[in-house]
Amino acid sequence: MTTMADSEGLARLGARVREDLDRIAWPSVEWVKPRIGPDGKVMDDVLVVGAGQGGLAVAFQLMRERVTRVRVLDRAPRGLEGPWKTTARMITLRSPKFTTGPDLDVPSLTFQSWYEATRGRADWEALNKIPKEEWRDYLDWYRDVLGIAVENEAEVTAIRPFAEHVAVDVLTPAGERRHHARHVVVATGIDGTGRWWMPPFLEAMPRGLVAHAADGIDFTRLAGKSVAVLGAGASAMDNAATALEAGAAEVHVFVRRPQISRVQPYKQISYAGFLRHVADLSDAMRWRMLTYLLDLREAFPRETWERVTRHPNACLHTGRGWTGAREEAGRIVLETPSGDFAADFAIAGTGLDMDMGARPELAPLADRVALWRDVYRPPAGEENERLGRYPYLGRTLELTALDPADQPALSRVRIFTFGATMSCGPSGASINALKFACPRLVSGITGAIFAEDAEAHMEDLLAYDVPEF
Repeated sequence: MTTMADSEGLARLGARVREDLDRIAWPSVEWVKPRIGPDGKVMDDVLVVGAGQGGLAVAFQLMRERVTRVRVLDRAPRGLEGPWKTTARMITLRSPKFTTGPDLDVPSLTFQSWYEATRGRADWEALNKIPKEEWRDYLDWYRDVLGIAVENEAEVTAIRPFAEHVAVDVLTPAGERRHHARHVVVATGIDGTGRWWMPPFLEAMPRGLVAHAADGIDFTRLAGKSVAVLGAGASAMDNAATALEAGAAEVHVFVRRPQISRVQPYKQISYAGFLRHVADLSDAMRWRMLTYLLDLREAFPRETWERVTRHPNACLHTGRGWTGAREEAGRIVLETPSGDFAADFAIAGTGLDMDMGARPELAPLADRVALWRDVYRPPAGEENERLGRYPYLGRTLELTALDPADQPALSRVRIFTFGATMSCGPSGASINALKFACPRLVSGITGAIFAEDAEAHMEDLLAYDVPEF
């Protein structure tokens, strides 16, 4: 609930934002030439799919580059974009509170500025990490103060790239429609180029007995129940903690590896050189670095560990992955190397499978896209079938084509999801990478638009005859 003091603080901060943006507005000329689409109407310059942190930051960067015909769509109702108030089960963000991202280096747009405007400097100093719901509230303010127009409850159902435009089908409560855009950015989060994955033996179980950690789970149903969780990643442990806090009788966490990881490798790569330039490395070096990172089981934060282990009815089973499952008397029986384990409910924290064809909006183009396995053959001993299924993106996060003749069409679609990680490192799905990845992505779009319109710009140059005196 916003108080009068909050409103006054945000009003002052909004004035600061406008003043800051005025001071860095040069050049302010709107330079992009309108293009007519197949329907006879002016096309969107860029259509952004997703209004979470990545999509909003891309829209802001486009605004700064004076690209004005930008459409942002999100299938969720306002305030529920992204996972922060739906399926995210951590208490706080995992990033340190001082990590900047969507602000794109404008100090008045940082989370800290927003928090201090509503809570005061002392509360900021006392804050450990950012509560996830407050991050979502901050993004709502960010959208409003920048005037980013978002259409909510607009689900993109198909993206169809052509040589000179992209057709985008959209489903809204009012019905279906089609938009045409010069470029499209897919900013749909962690699973935006794939699907949440469970072992087939769990997929075969009734949904009343099993769920993925990213599913919508009614944890109140688990009060007094025995819950089994597979995986030792942060999401798996967050789900275990949520079940315990909801009153589960016992929660057992099963881990395939003999020990849980205590090292967070993403802290090591949080420096400007990596975040800005990993996309510029050779295929061989990117493969070495990013397969190493993505094959590691990263540690969960200390707060998550303490959130689970404070409960005496939590139990950790290392070296005990699940090899099968069956239903018996309304319970799920999980097969492990050291014997069966029966539970009332199972949660799989088993991560993501990269599969663009599994996304309805990307399915029309999926079989045209080059994947890493199509482009790069790693040396013996470095093969990785799972990571070979990531899309192979260009240096500004554009799709690349299996058929070179198809490249002009596919290069009009850029991926700002976790699927960009193998090609460009952390990007739209990572707060700390936004300030590096957004300018890279947008520079690709503005460069392509300028090149397409170069003849028209040449005509403007030749016609310019404004005297200085």
